[in-house]
Amino acid sequence: MAETRNFLPVTRRRALAALSSLTGLALPGWAVRPALADAAPGETESHGLSIFGELAEPADFPHFAYVNPSAPKGGTLVMEPPPPEKNSYDSLNPYILRGNPAAGVGLVYDSLMTGSLDERDALYGLVAETLRISADKLTYTFFLRKEARFHDGSRLTAHDVAFSLDLLKTEGHPMISQSLRDLVSATAEADHVLVVKLAPGRARDLPIIVASQPIFSKAYYTKHKFNETTLEPPLGSSAYKVGPLDPGRYISFQRVPDYWAKDLPVNVGQANFDVIRFEYFADRNVAFEGFKAGAFTTHEEFTSSVWATGYDFPAIHDGRVKREIIPDENISGTQGWYFNTRRPVFQDKRVREAIGYAWDFEWTNKNIMYDSYKRTTSFFENSELKAVGAPSEAERALLEPFRDRLPAEVFGEPFRPPVSDGSGQDRALLRKASDLLAAAGCTRKNGILYLPDGKPLEFEFLDFSSMYERHTQPFIKNLKLLGINARIRIVDAAQYKSRLDSYDFDVMSIRYRIAYSPGEELRVLFGSQAARSKGSQNYIGVDDPVVDALIEKALIATTREELVAVCRALDRVLIAGRYWIPHYYLPAFRIAYWDVFGRPDKHPRFDLGIASTWWWDEEKARKINFKGR
Repeated sequence: MAETRNFLPVTRRRALAALSSLTGLALPGWAVRPALADAAPGETESHGLSIFGELAEPADFPHFAYVNPSAPKGGTLVMEPPPPEKNSYDSLNPYILRGNPAAGVGLVYDSLMTGSLDERDALYGLVAETLRISADKLTYTFFLRKEARFHDGSRLTAHDVAFSLDLLKTEGHPMISQSLRDLVSATAEADHVLVVKLAPGRARDLPIIVASQPIFSKAYYTKHKFNETTLEPPLGSSAYKVGPLDPGRYISFQRVPDYWAKDLPVNVGQANFDVIRFEYFADRNVAFEGFKAGAFTTHEEFTSSVWATGYDFPAIHDGRVKREIIPDENISGTQGWYFNTRRPVFQDKRVREAIGYAWDFEWTNKNIMYDSYKRTTSFFENSELKAVGAPSEAERALLEPFRDRLPAEVFGEPFRPPVSDGSGQDRALLRKASDLLAAAGCTRKNGILYLPDGKPLEFEFLDFSSMYERHTQPFIKNLKLLGINARIRIVDAAQYKSRLDSYDFDVMSIRYRIAYSPGEELRVLFGSQAARSKGSQNYIGVDDPVVDALIEKALIATTREELVAVCRALDRVLIAGRYWIPHYYLPAFRIAYWDVFGRPDKHPRFDLGIASTWWWDEEKARKINFKGR
């Protein structure tokens, strides 16, 4: 496993590399629909959606600024599956709980609207040309493009969209169905008019979630079961369709030359590769060797030691392979070892805190990771949502009603992970850990630490790769000094997913990516209902009414300033819970690629944009005699 990993919650933009999307342009004159009824008093019409109502692009924008509108089409982009790394798949349906889905299946589906990689919380019309929003913002009417088509040539209508939203709400993955629970109805008033009604008090980002969902063919799923794993290529409507595949080896997606939306502004200059292919390998070490041999054309590096020492091969020296670091302006995410607090062994937060004192980040960063990283200290790391210093007046106002249910530390400086002496075995920190364990009622006998109930304090780190053992084994050694018996359990990717879905683990490592303006994902990650729902991403089991109350306030915040205050208050409460042992972050992408690509002069702010905006350069490929594999 790599040092940094990613497991995304429900995304707002379905970009090419990780179920995020390609985006679209103005309706051609020949397809203009009949005039619509005038908007009612208080209603507004728009070409897009934004969390707080601000859109960077005007209604007549020709294309996004980070694309080359004249980019040629052709060639094959070969990549590894995006994190979390998998060595196989058994399903082409990533929208249900069952199965281990293949990478990239989201590439085949269009949505009502799609995002810009230069904006964090904005969508622009794709299948929907425009929308109308009621004065109370509980009714959204989407006016669909009449030229929208599925890959079999059948029309894509509002009936398909309504069917899809209902299907995802009733049978979709718990993360999706939970995010749609305040969707009251989606009704096709005409073939190209969809009316969406939302519940009062709904989450602020629900309209964006609704408009981002994949659109399925109602006719197709009348004949096929939705809630089952399958390797039959689904019927889609986007720029790509499923091509040749072989589970355990690869899956490919073929560009659709007559894609109905290829000339829309949100799509101009994108979907430039004839084929996008994901290659599967047993682990990242083997995959890296494959990249060096030309099996992949691009590679994102997540391991600092490999970045520091592994790029010493002929293709690097003679310039056939390039590498670079590109700034990452996203919130850095919350990677760490997460405790499953449903387990009796982790019920006492003093035990959880004590375990964290046994991990020496400073030693690990210097001796294993080439001093490449900064320590993560917040659930909203590297953003203005991070709690720092004493609570502001706005934060205190949010926290004060819960004072009798919160630890005193919430009203002061937030807890920060300890800084060690870098020796790998900081005696002062281990003594602190021992004191915390004793305060929690633990006792030690013959070198073994016992919980108050008389059972040994022991647990396992669950993972699907051995690559993280270099980080974990020194941690385990220090835990042994405290009398704690910890071990590593490696399982295959399918079993790993199954055990996470059923919360059958003690400690695991994962990285959450939280949105710039977090909303519904807060319920998915930290809400009590999610903690009790199989398959949610509340892996740690946060079940706290104070957290729920703050999440609800975040969901209905009407200004950026209000949302920032709520998230900072929430951060303080989550930090005080000692739910995790935070890892580290790097606010940049480390990429390497064979020099066979063209790319726009400007790269997008919030994504690498490789799959969506780069293109194959045949002249470069001939120049380096690139044969691939």
